[in-house]
Amino acid sequence: MANTLLPRAMSGTVDLPLSPLPERVAGLLSELGSPPRLAAHLRAVHDVARQLVDWMQQCCPAVIFDREAVLFGAATHDIGKTVHLEELSRPGSAHEEAGQALLLSHGISPELARFAATHASWAEAGVGFEDLLVSLADKIWKNKRVPELEDLVVAQLARVTGRAAWEEFIALDEILARIGDVADERLAFQASFPIHN
Repeated sequence: MANTLLPRAMSGTVDLPLSPLPERVAGLLSELGSPPRLAAHLRAVHDVARQLVDWMQQCCPAVIFDREAVLFGAATHDIGKTVHLEELSRPGSAHEEAGQALLLSHGISPELARFAATHASWAEAGVGFEDLLVSLADKIWKNKRVPELEDLVVAQLARVTGRAAWEEFIALDEILARIGDVADERLAFQASFPIHN
């Protein structure tokens, strides 16, 4: 049964309509023997990131960003938890640097591997817009609102679009609320998979 759980977590049909993980990521998670719960989490965050980038492209076409990098970053941001399994069930940050190193060792470019390290350091200087979107997806998938993070995204949007920050805030708040409305279903999806293989 464990052999079927990982593929189901990554791309199987489930009650909640979730995009499957990209094949490249699914292959890597299979190779690493990822716990099914981690794969389910990555799939949920990846799906939320897809919703965010779709919204960005529709509502803010002037904002230039690397869509595929955001999606890859969301799909791999916690991959270091394959090494630090204890961080699947309790807080910790060892998975961040470990995840970046793991991705680099598997031939992933530094531009893409960085998200494993930056998804929790969104407040640091020099963090790019793509990093902010991955961080935002990693929060809003479970309907966790982080005003400081959202303010950084709003400021970036207002700077590029020329619209007032309050207008950008209202638009972003609307999409985040809509995504957050399904958080309980995503949490139940993740919890339906075991932490260990």
